[in-house]
Amino acid sequence: MNEEQSDDWDPRSPAVLLDQRRAYDEMRERCPVAHSAFLGWSLFRHADVSAAVADPQALSNAARFPVIPNSMDPPVHGPYQEALAAFFDQEHMASLEPRIREIAANLLRPLHAAGEADFIAAFATPFALQSLCAFLGWPDRQWKCLAGWVHGNQEAAFNQDPVAGKALAELFAEHVRANLDSHRAAPGAAGDATDALLRTEVEGRAFSDDEIIGVLRNWAAGHGTVAAGLGLLVLHLARNAELQDRLRHEPALVPAAIEEILRADDPLVANRRTTTRELEIQGRTIPKGDTVTLVWIAANRDPRVFEEPDQVDIERNTEASLVWGQGIHLCMGAPLARLEMRVALEELLACTTGIELVGAPPQRAVYPGDGLAALSLRIRGEPASSSERA
Repeated sequence: MNEEQSDDWDPRSPAVLLDQRRAYDEMRERCPVAHSAFLGWSLFRHADVSAAVADPQALSNAARFPVIPNSMDPPVHGPYQEALAAFFDQEHMASLEPRIREIAANLLRPLHAAGEADFIAAFATPFALQSLCAFLGWPDRQWKCLAGWVHGNQEAAFNQDPVAGKALAELFAEHVRANLDSHRAAPGAAGDATDALLRTEVEGRAFSDDEIIGVLRNWAAGHGTVAAGLGLLVLHLARNAELQDRLRHEPALVPAAIEEILRADDPLVANRRTTTRELEIQGRTIPKGDTVTLVWIAANRDPRVFEEPDQVDIERNTEASLVWGQGIHLCMGAPLARLEMRVALEELLACTTGIELVGAPPQRAVYPGDGLAALSLRIRGEPASSSERA
């Protein structure tokens, strides 16, 4: 390693992992383009991250295991993006909402009965992945398989373990193929996203099974982030009784609260790109073929863009937020993720009079996430009936 590429920091040091937001904020101000053996070149400032996302010719998103369309670059990316966008249109989301609301209500009942629970294990993870199963037309029970895959992928990413990553990719592929076979045995019977994928064409031909696996790898990984985001949303509400009560009485503000809380406390630390040519950013020369890590949690808290970025202000204009990415790789599943988070908060707030922290302090996840591994909650109030929530 030459002098230019000596390490500026260690993203896996205990000091960083103890509080990733604070550590990445400090790096944004101290060393806005920093090199490490673990992440390659990290970009922390909003302007640099935005510029990188806007230049897919210089910073490729190709990946070892295809994630469609995220791991594709133009011009290949465009037809896939167009073919898949309809899965998340307003009509599809509206048709899915009653089932997602039912999943939330079913999970909240035992949480109410217990009075106290780990919100991540009791609600956030099963809710996000059961909602994905509903969207895909897979049996509810398969959420546990998906949860194991999501968790395993996160561990493999943190440990930089390509052997584990390959094994997990193969396991996921087997799981998807079994579901594709089930849907082919009764074509069109369910009318769900899996049936639609089997009928979808790109440039005049049907998706191959491997391409469908690549699509679903993307959607499943995204739902791990949905679960993490839900934990962060509820953590902030549990710490802010005033905001909690305001959203109970003004549920129309829930979408704005979701955007702003996740801007201030993003569940996804970063994504990676690979340089296709030598680049110079903030005076640092980045060679062709090097990894560049776009640090969302630092960019979304950049005081050059967001005044008092630590403050959660649901009146804030969040148009510059990078929570859902930007450019051609703007999160395709954002409409579904937003729907799930909105419904979850609406149902939780409607059936409680108070949400508060109890027991052990919240346990943070580590790279590639910055959500919560555990969140002990106490909830107060009686469950509302369906008519009361309507």
